[in-house]
Amino acid sequence: MLNYVRRHGLMQPGDRVGVAVSGGADSVGLLRLLLEARAELGIVLSVVHFHHKIRGAEADADEQFVRELARAFDLELHSDSGDTPAFARDHKMSLEAAARKLRYGFFDRLTGGSTVHRVATAHTLDDQAETVLMRFLRGSGTKGLAGIYPGAGGWISASVTSSVRKTGDPPTAVSSVPAPPPAPRIVRPLLEVGREELRLYLQQLGQTWREDASNADTGFTRNRVRHEILPLLRQLNPNLEQVLSETAEIAREEENWWHEQTSAQPDLWAPRSAQPGLSVPSKMWVDVLLSKPVALQRRLIRMMAEGPDVHLEFRHVEAVRRLAAEEARRAERVVELPNGYEAVRRERELWFRHRRPITEGPCYTLALDVPGECEVAGRKIRASLTRDLGCGGREKGPYVRAVVLDSALRGLSVRNWRAGDCYWPAHTKEAKKLKELLQSPHIPREQKPYWPVVTYGEVIVWVPGFAAPERFQARESAPQALLLEEVLLPVEPNRS
Repeated sequence: MLNYVRRHGLMQPGDRVGVAVSGGADSVGLLRLLLEARAELGIVLSVVHFHHKIRGAEADADEQFVRELARAFDLELHSDSGDTPAFARDHKMSLEAAARKLRYGFFDRLTGGSTVHRVATAHTLDDQAETVLMRFLRGSGTKGLAGIYPGAGGWISASVTSSVRKTGDPPTAVSSVPAPPPAPRIVRPLLEVGREELRLYLQQLGQTWREDASNADTGFTRNRVRHEILPLLRQLNPNLEQVLSETAEIAREEENWWHEQTSAQPDLWAPRSAQPGLSVPSKMWVDVLLSKPVALQRRLIRMMAEGPDVHLEFRHVEAVRRLAAEEARRAERVVELPNGYEAVRRERELWFRHRRPITEGPCYTLALDVPGECEVAGRKIRASLTRDLGCGGREKGPYVRAVVLDSALRGLSVRNWRAGDCYWPAHTKEAKKLKELLQSPHIPREQKPYWPVVTYGEVIVWVPGFAAPERFQARESAPQALLLEEVLLPVEPNRS
């Protein structure tokens, strides 16, 4: 552990280090190891504990165990608590994500003041392997495969130079003069130590620890990986944890190299002229972006997204690249991205911003005769009778253009969608607000405020672009049925 701490510059003489202790074997092992090493490292230790309010009396007993452990070694205890289940519900997060958010918020408060310089957590070699595997299974690139970093909150790598940029700023050229990295606020000294090795160490000391029963609950993703998937993979490679940890090390160094490459692109960034809704103070020249190799294009787009914390997947990056490759126009074109963001292209410039909320378009209501048709919002809705009950759901381009409904439906109307409208397409679990359904990326944003719906009285029987509700679909025994079709009208060429 000492060599790992020194190699990565995780602690400096004089540091006040709070050791995050849950009461489990890993964290208790970290505390005992640092107690042995504190004189040599020149650090002052304290104990940090967060009560997540998840496991009732068992968690209370964990807190008491940690309190007694701190008292036994005459260490100051910093403790806090939070209602994790309530936080998870309020913020629509998993219990795991909510616990981590609350815990690290506590760590930030400790290190943000003068209480401690750093908080040491007990992430082990096994934790690293589990993280790398989970991210691989989710389709992560090398940034995700870099796994758990030895330090966080200012730490990047001992090999990174003084080119570190502020979030959201356009990068500048990399300095050729190396500078020491900023000291990390969260440190993980045990990433080369196995979980079983720690338990053996504690047994030799005669040190007890607490067992968290939730660690055996395979309802949690990490536990399922730990108890079910890794044991199977270990049959193919008994050294699996070490291999995955080495993969993370390789990925981290490659990420550092890519960071330097993406930072050295001063010709890429457009002037920061005022733009409505601009969320990131950086804009790209698309022609410069497209002149770069594809791998670098993808990296630059991801880097631009780091400011708003968009977390782009591969398909999002490719959508932004396609937007950049389109012919330059004066009018804005957008691609929707996760977490309420969108990429915007206008003429030579590309940027990110918060997505504007969808609002209702001007109200309209048109009668739809059978047979008959009406034109609205750049599309034609046609109604007719058919005996071909299998013609519904035809694909004509990116949308489902046709549905077959019960022939008894007469007196139809076409109107624009309105606030509060709900719709239940076939083969979906439940009805949803139409405003949410229209967030679908296959619907052009500029058309969403005017999107039509077909109604029978007050009931919506079809929304173009989505399947009809099951209760309105034609029965096989029907002699004929109502065919509703959406026909796109030709688009006038852009004269601007």
